Amino acid sequence: TLFTWGDNEDGQRDDAPTSAGFVAIACGMSHSVALRNDGTLFTWGDHRSHTPTSSDFVAIACGNNHNVGLRNNGAVVTWGDNESGQRNDAPTGGGFVA
Repeated sequence: TLFTWGDNEDGQRDDAPTSAGFVAIACGMSHSVALRNDGTLFTWGDHRSHTPTSSDFVAIACGNNHNVGLRNNGAVVTWGDNESGQRNDAPTGGGFVA
């Protein structure tokens, strides 16, 4: 079960999931991403658009306004803000590990 506290201007507190089965969580400036034990992602707060819907994630991280996920094949996926190239400058290919 996840517990959240703090500011809620963008739903980063009250929109959190209430179910169990999460193995990791990462927080940005006004959003969060949680990784479920089945490899799927749940995002809430600001910057949750374009969240990948696949079920092959093994690790997650958040910047202020963007997110990074690592797939089980070693590929890096980014989504969220791209104001400073956070998405376009992501490494391509596979072979990355958490």
